[in-house]
Amino acid sequence: MSRQDAVWQYGMLTREDLPAGEVICSIPRSALLSQHTTRIRALLEEEQERLDSRSGWVPLLISLMYEATDESSPWAPYFGLWPQLNPPDLPMFWSEEERLRLLKGTGVNEAVQKDLEGMEQEYRTIVLPFIRRHPTMFCPHRHSLDLYKRLVAFVMAYSFQEPLDDDDEDDDSGKEVGPPVMVPVADLLNHVAQHNAQLEFTPDCLRMVTTRPVAAGHELFNTYGEMGNWQLLHMYGFSEPHPNNSNETADIRMLTLQQAALLGAASEEEKARVQERWAVLCQMDVVGEEGAFVFGCDGALTEDELRTSLKVLCMSPEEFDEYKENEGWEEDDDEEEETLSNQEISQLPPAWRRLLHLSAELALRGYASDLGSDQAVLENEAAYTKLSRREQYSLHVRYGQKRILHQLLERTAGTL
Repeated sequence: MSRQDAVWQYGMLTREDLPAGEVICSIPRSALLSQHTTRIRALLEEEQERLDSRSGWVPLLISLMYEATDESSPWAPYFGLWPQLNPPDLPMFWSEEERLRLLKGTGVNEAVQKDLEGMEQEYRTIVLPFIRRHPTMFCPHRHSLDLYKRLVAFVMAYSFQEPLDDDDEDDDSGKEVGPPVMVPVADLLNHVAQHNAQLEFTPDCLRMVTTRPVAAGHELFNTYGEMGNWQLLHMYGFSEPHPNNSNETADIRMLTLQQAALLGAASEEEKARVQERWAVLCQMDVVGEEGAFVFGCDGALTEDELRTSLKVLCMSPEEFDEYKENEGWEEDDDEEEETLSNQEISQLPPAWRRLLHLSAELALRGYASDLGSDQAVLENEAAYTKLSRREQYSLHVRYGQKRILHQLLERTAGTL
């Protein structure tokens, strides 16, 4: 375990060749730091109802506040890895001006603003009253909002959540997970999409295991999940350069699709029809104000929501009347089996592609720079190396998203 030769902060490197299936480290559950292993677990259980929050992180964060500020804590060596508890360089610690300049249009700014508002609300209404109820153990000056935010960053960047079901499917989407826990040693492994290790959960311990052979002198990489660059930067403080992240995604806000449909309406009557259809989609919980259609390198990932929205917005008046009468139910078994891969997007009905094309154009207008200018910097080594780490990571996020949106433009071209 070292800072030297690691891609970012600490890392774990091999001293010798390792085969697939090698147990790199095993961490007993008694060494995990959570609300159930902290020395104040009994107090947290007594206060359980008062500590309920939207995030569900408050008990763990209070545990960290207590253990991280006590030199006699069993986890003091663990916290000693980060002097002064300096957190990862997440965008939530950047200035608002820097976030807007570097990350406009990526979705990171909105996620950060939501995080900051949620943290302050949780601290003021739940954590601070708890601190004041237990003055012999906590102090508002020492256990401040600033410390709370820094520990939120630690949980975001270093915690793990254990799957609660026994489903062995490869796709983890929709699986229930337990509350976050801190896993010493295992949390030092960095992430790449093409990882060579993964964390396994057993009744007695957590084990980090190689997923393929790793040559001596190479870094061991865990996976934090199938995450696009904007998610990696938002939660962990880094991004992968193109084309390393095969899980890269780009969002088109659902409201952008509505805006595109309204722009394509030729009369007030047609605009009224769009609004009516959008209201129906909202009632069906297909779309929402904060929702987004997600596109990956191979096509649309929110295929059901996108297909239904395009279909309803592009229906003839007669088809829409029938659709409303049937409350959205249709007998079309073939359609249920279809997906929205890139190839299939290019074969959608012309009206659907026109709407998608305009939506992608509107999404691209939300960025502060265009694809060509970002690509020019990436291809100019001298210009790229002059960028700060924040600027480089932000560039990776913007460039990957714009490539996906431009790919969508190409797939829907020729319909205007």
